[in-house]
Amino acid sequence: MSQVPVKYTEANIRSLEWNEHIRRRPGMYIGRLGDGAAHDDGIYILLKETIDNSIDEFTMGCGKRIDVAVTVNPEGTQTVTVRDFGRGIPLGSVIDCAGKPNTGGKYDSEAFQRSVGLNGVGLKAVNALSKSFVIQSFREEKMRKADFATGNLTADHGIKPSKGQKSGTLTTFTPDPEIFPNYGFKDEYIENLLWNYAYLNMGLTLTFNGKVFKSENGLLDLLNQKIDGSTAYKAIHLKDSAGLLEIVFTHATQYGEEYYSFTNGQHTTQGGTHQLAFRDAVVKALREFFKKDYDAADIRTGIIAAISIRVQEPIFESQTKTKLGSQTMTPNGGVTIRNYVSELLKKELDNFLHRSPAVAQSIQQKIQQNERERKELAGIRDIARDAAKKVSLHNSKLRDCRIHFNDKAPRRGDDDKRGETTLFITEGDSASGSITKVRDPNAQAVFSLKGKPLNTHGKSRRIMYENDELSMLHSALNVEAGMEELRYNNIVLATDADVDGMHIRLLLITFFLTFLPELIKNGHLYILQTPLFRVRNKKETRYCYSEPERVKAMAALGPQPEVTRFKGLGEISPDEFRHFIGPKIRLEPVIIGKESPVEKLLQFYMGANTPDRQEFIIRNLAYTT
Repeated sequence: MSQVPVKYTEANIRSLEWNEHIRRRPGMYIGRLGDGAAHDDGIYILLKETIDNSIDEFTMGCGKRIDVAVTVNPEGTQTVTVRDFGRGIPLGSVIDCAGKPNTGGKYDSEAFQRSVGLNGVGLKAVNALSKSFVIQSFREEKMRKADFATGNLTADHGIKPSKGQKSGTLTTFTPDPEIFPNYGFKDEYIENLLWNYAYLNMGLTLTFNGKVFKSENGLLDLLNQKIDGSTAYKAIHLKDSAGLLEIVFTHATQYGEEYYSFTNGQHTTQGGTHQLAFRDAVVKALREFFKKDYDAADIRTGIIAAISIRVQEPIFESQTKTKLGSQTMTPNGGVTIRNYVSELLKKELDNFLHRSPAVAQSIQQKIQQNERERKELAGIRDIARDAAKKVSLHNSKLRDCRIHFNDKAPRRGDDDKRGETTLFITEGDSASGSITKVRDPNAQAVFSLKGKPLNTHGKSRRIMYENDELSMLHSALNVEAGMEELRYNNIVLATDADVDGMHIRLLLITFFLTFLPELIKNGHLYILQTPLFRVRNKKETRYCYSEPERVKAMAALGPQPEVTRFKGLGEISPDEFRHFIGPKIRLEPVIIGKESPVEKLLQFYMGANTPDRQEFIIRNLAYTT
């Protein structure tokens, strides 16, 4: 049957206002929306875009302090305040800079060199996606204040005296709950963001609700904070004379590779040309120094590194700036980023190792140890690598999705859902069956466990390849060749909220901490929150995630509502499950805190210290009557 054509005339053509376009297509500007459970949810992008402007002021030598605060409003929303002490926006341009697209000082390479925000979009996106947005600029004892709501100017207070106020900019915004329902900022994510700013900008002091963030040693402090356990040698710290490139690295006892890369102060969580350049350059430099053609994997296994580069007018692969795409140091060509990084390592690393023979010896011993382990696991690794290539066809545990996090670009005609890609790890066929029936097959995959996985604490990497279930999970993730090939942005533990489910969850977290800690450190691991109760009457159904929510729902739904206690995910029907893994999904991130003693925690809770653990449980046992 042929389709009847729909009339297409001038009446179908619409021109949206700039703020309306942002509000209709927020993903184009801030990536995923979310509720604040994930480190890259939209509300953190709003905060970052605001702080980036203040960082650019510091980079230009103006203002050494940035104050950040988050306060809770009576209705449950949160308001963010960012105050810097830079030059302040020129008073005549305050409204345009906050509310007129493609307007800003970053287009002037003299006023802002090697800035993060170059497109004149960031602050406007914050404005358009905020219920309330207020910007104030202070310059030469004068100030100008403008109020906005969802990007629309509501009040221009004009230019007034501001005697005693230091120059700079004060921005206050409240994310719009219509765009971000039930959002909430997590202090851990904000603190991690501010620490990164501090590490990259020595001499800058940041505060968050009164807590101070300042670094004396830059990326060296970052690396020391990220390392769990011992290292083969003291971290090597290299810089160029122009202050455009800084690299710190060492080899730790952990498996895999771990990178923290930055461009113009922006944390490029997905790496990019500078990170790839370092991975290649460190292999080349160490081969030349030791005059041996070591395998690249043997050189890089266990490496943990931080790379910061400053590029004129950088090109990122998205507005959220998580991956650097620039090939050269300047927009007009010239030296490539690859050559710039390679030259620094070739010269400075070679000089350092000649001056530090003990470090050179430690590096060579680590490489040789990696080589021995690789050869011991050669046969098993080949099987694992073949399995990884065929994972979507032959992994009986995996029900895969169409789109993957490591896709080079969105499929033609598709929205860019790479950031939404999710792997649910479930226990048993009943739970996986419910999720599979209602998942989004484009971006959500399901991996089903047969039972309780192996306790991997203290085990060697061999066990990950020899254990069928863990090997298939590792293959599904596709990180054998490095984190750049990770297939899913979100790895979600979907286990029951009972004792067995908690134990499985703990065993899985132990697996990730032991063999893939970088997945947790980079914010990829979550726990699915599912309701404990269903409370309903003939007109309404409410799902409750805690006892207080159940009590509140019972009171709201009138006398004697029906209450169901969910004991396991398998008891939740597919139609109901649809609500819990859709747009309103609740995820609890697994976070390694700055002070978390991971090795000690794993040894206590998962190691062979049964008497101590038994005494702890008895001492802390709580019961109800």
